[in-house]
Amino acid sequence: MPFNAFVAQANDFGKQRQPFFFLIDFEQKKPLIWPLDQIEKAPLYFEITGKTNYHDKLNRKVRSKTTLHFTALSLDPLRYQQGFEQVQQALQQGNSYLLNLTYPTEIQTNFSLLDFFEQSQARYKLYYPPHFVCFSPECFIKIKQNQIFTYPMKGTIDANLPNAEQQLLQSEKEQAEHYTIVDLMRNDLATVAQQIEVRRFRYVERIETEKGAILQTSSEIIGNLRENWQENIGTILAQLLPAGSISGAPKEKTVEIIQQAEGQERGYYTGVFGIFDGESVDSAVAIRFIEQCDGKLYFRSGGGITRKSQLDQEYNELLQKIYVPLGKT
Repeated sequence: MPFNAFVAQANDFGKQRQPFFFLIDFEQKKPLIWPLDQIEKAPLYFEITGKTNYHDKLNRKVRSKTTLHFTALSLDPLRYQQGFEQVQQALQQGNSYLLNLTYPTEIQTNFSLLDFFEQSQARYKLYYPPHFVCFSPECFIKIKQNQIFTYPMKGTIDANLPNAEQQLLQSEKEQAEHYTIVDLMRNDLATVAQQIEVRRFRYVERIETEKGAILQTSSEIIGNLRENWQENIGTILAQLLPAGSISGAPKEKTVEIIQQAEGQERGYYTGVFGIFDGESVDSAVAIRFIEQCDGKLYFRSGGGITRKSQLDQEYNELLQKIYVPLGKT
């Protein structure tokens, strides 16, 4: 479906208050939309903050006895260095202030994509067989009672490091990255809403993984929408894409640099998915993402790059984000 057709369809559903599920890829070339009353026929499964179309409880119980074995093969450091240096050049030239650089890393595991979907713990999960599974902690937007919310997530550290939370909050690089993304998301919301407010700034969340806990920082931003915003839900989504936290600022130019540095399309990775229930929206950024390609599994991950970024630290952060959240988030 062409993206303009998706926008028109979503707006039409919104006018009718017809609940629907949506999935939009990063490049906006392959958007998908299904009325929720037909979602059982859709070739995918989701869990979105408790709402799901997956009901295979028996097999879930059987598979849950399986112990995860999970190994990430090394991403070629030279490949990452080349992309990093290309991004740094663009940053030095002032063509971007913050850029999210990502790469796929091959993994070996005894789990299937369905096993990951069933056993991972995340607010937002999506399984699109045989292509990918996603277990995302990051909200894209929520809309309820004529208010729109977003929760940009930037800043990660190993929770087991000494004074980990203090290190994270005091890092000049992480501060600069978070300030930039909050400013970007405030501006994004201002294109569709009024009275934009940062309600919470740089709060810390703990995420349990099979390798141990990590800490991440997020902020909460809110704005007011006009009444009957539902009639323009497709247009609202289009104006906010791609998500700022996984692209950068300024957005349009930064996306061009991403395409050059990464050398391949992201597809549904770092796209968005969610539900419109007729009156409200809940949606996620498609990160923490495992895709299947040519019989192999790849975990896609990355991080925000600023002029203060150090090559080794950013490479290690990319690897640190290759995890499966098996504990509660």
